[in-house]
Amino acid sequence: MKRIIKIIKKVMLGFGIIVGLLIIIGILFVNLSPQFGGKASNKQELAYSKSANYKNGKFINLGEISMKMSASDMVKAFSGMLKKIPNSKPGQSIEVEQLDSTALASYTSKTRVIWFGHSAFLLQMNGKNILIDPMFGDVPAPHPMLGSRRFNEEKPISIEQLPNIDAVLISHDHYDHLDYESIKKLRHKVSHFYTPLGLGNHLLAWGISEEKITELDWWDSVSFQDLTFTSAPAQHFSGRGLTDRDKTLWCSWVIQSDTENIFFSGDSGYGKHFKAIGDKFKAFDFAMIECGQYNELWSEIHMFPEQTAQVGLDLNAKTIMPIHWGAFKLAQHSWTDPIERVSKKAKELNIKMVAPKIGEPLTISETPQTINDWWKNYE
Repeated sequence: MKRIIKIIKKVMLGFGIIVGLLIIIGILFVNLSPQFGGKASNKQELAYSKSANYKNGKFINLGEISMKMSASDMVKAFSGMLKKIPNSKPGQSIEVEQLDSTALASYTSKTRVIWFGHSAFLLQMNGKNILIDPMFGDVPAPHPMLGSRRFNEEKPISIEQLPNIDAVLISHDHYDHLDYESIKKLRHKVSHFYTPLGLGNHLLAWGISEEKITELDWWDSVSFQDLTFTSAPAQHFSGRGLTDRDKTLWCSWVIQSDTENIFFSGDSGYGKHFKAIGDKFKAFDFAMIECGQYNELWSEIHMFPEQTAQVGLDLNAKTIMPIHWGAFKLAQHSWTDPIERVSKKAKELNIKMVAPKIGEPLTISETPQTINDWWKNYE
């Protein structure tokens, strides 16, 4: 019996040492890895406190709506991530449209967008190249072992082959929208970065000079040559580490020229803010709207596909494009569920919707009336 007790004690001691080492490694990783970005200074926090969207040291949603998950909800969410979901990923790597770097750099014609999957875009407008949420990484996590890989093995173009970028717009600081490695590769190609309040500190920590960063509060607008960028409300949250929840703001973006209005939703739950944006800007020629990674457990901060279609009406959008799908598995639904459900609802509501392939250039004024169901090739 004494021998058994000794063995048990040694096993427990060994287990305790392993757990302790893992905790130490985790703490070192969080504190030393550049992936987690930067933090606001006391002076910056004082400035942020003047925002109507900042309370008790954190940014808030309109009506202080937040994702409220009980302990049992968190268990459900975690167990759901471990549960095998039918058709959660394509049966094979998604084929993408390859882009020619020379043709891309010389393009100066009509406004067009090129989708890189999920929420990453190149917008070519008025002869300018604008990147939106440029996440080019393979895994939306601080380490490759902590997330699932992208659905497409190849990308339409590498960051190195991209033309010089006039502006980058970033909606919030989550890993599937703000990627350290992508920013590191982009930083010498970009003239200016535009972010919601607080997010610029991540860029500063990653070597972007302060004069190349502009932070905006909701409804703030800034002129960029012959374009106007407006940071508009979204209903979401932020944070990259264990202790920085809601320390940076999140937003949607309105991009305007003299002749066109374009909307990018970022991540957002459904709310009255969409109608407010539609009322303020009257109508949109093209709206890129979140559609994917939803669940009843976090419905406050991610929309369901039927709500995506409704947002098109709220915004008075001529054409909508569902985004935030087609690249990563981040929720417990099949990978085609978002596009199938939003397609059905858009048809019911008589909303014009497009769903291009990854890498396929889409001219805003010439969007097709029909949808090529390319995703059905991977079921």
